[in-house]
Amino acid sequence: MILKSLSLLNYKNFDSKTFEFNDTINCLVGNNGVGKTNVLDAIYHLSFGKSYFNPIASQNIKHDEDFFVVNGEYNKENKSEKIVVSLKRGQKKVIKRNAKAYEKFSEHIGFLPLVIISPADRDLITEGSVTRRKFIDSVISQSDKFYLEHLIKYNKALAQRNSLLKYFALNNTFNQDTLDIYNAQLHTFGTEVFNKRNSFLETFIPIFKSRYQAISNGNEIVDLVYKSDLFDNELESLLKKVINKDKAVQYTSVGVHKDDLLFNIDEHPIKKFGSQGQQKSFLIALKLAQFDFIKQQSGVNPILLLDDIFDKLDEERVTQIIKLVDDENFGQLFISDTHAERTENAVKQVHQSYEIFKL
Repeated sequence: MILKSLSLLNYKNFDSKTFEFNDTINCLVGNNGVGKTNVLDAIYHLSFGKSYFNPIASQNIKHDEDFFVVNGEYNKENKSEKIVVSLKRGQKKVIKRNAKAYEKFSEHIGFLPLVIISPADRDLITEGSVTRRKFIDSVISQSDKFYLEHLIKYNKALAQRNSLLKYFALNNTFNQDTLDIYNAQLHTFGTEVFNKRNSFLETFIPIFKSRYQAISNGNEIVDLVYKSDLFDNELESLLKKVINKDKAVQYTSVGVHKDDLLFNIDEHPIKKFGSQGQQKSFLIALKLAQFDFIKQQSGVNPILLLDDIFDKLDEERVTQIIKLVDDENFGQLFISDTHAERTENAVKQVHQSYEIFKL
């Protein structure tokens, strides 16, 4: 799968810009603030229907403008595919494939597999469990439509149960029968989500460990540990056990929305005990394992975005990653960097064609 061209209209700092891309390696170079990362984010937008860096959709519209349009032309399985993402202030975002709008954005997820490696990934280590759950969900959703459906239905039932608990508290009332309806829905969809996450991690963790060893040349032992309430008991039973607590706090205190993924090095949290280099290697191994898993499941080479990668890694390690394009048929690669010469030196070491875009 190849992104042939990209057109931006009123997207972030761009008023109007078009790129024709190389099938293999594309380097976006220029000073900080010129929009290199914004180009990568536009490519991400085409795959996921949202920004990787800014969850507030309207803030991706250029200042003093009313709308943005991101337009991508792809070659996938020898077919031309045109994807357009557009947003007008005060209106709903629209995603179109070959001029036909999607009714549900979830139908588009996984159609254009993509992996991004960015300094923002550090949030996976430093932030709370919601960031790590989103990572798991993003990887599974790109190759499993049913997973995304179950997750959406679970979150809807969760919101309804939480509203009901607030209603009970506000009106000093309680109705077990109504609560049982949402408990049953959470149990059904939550169990599906838990089983899929557990099964995914059984496959994913060995891939991740192998990637870490290859990148770090380290002797330390790294691991990912899945934490979930559902290892202890079925969700329906857990919900009944905690009902008094849930009534008091007015939200649902157990379930797969509380799951976490622990990042360990030598059996200790990498956040506290990993050096900066080990943390960087850990995150890159995580993302390359994501690439491997999606490729394995979909049979398609995901597009790989490397955002400001030299800022976080030494040149030798970056060259090692770029060489993977040669060794493993990585598909199409996009790199952003502040130094044109440094980028060119790295990409020259692989025997592939490349294009350098100076912004």
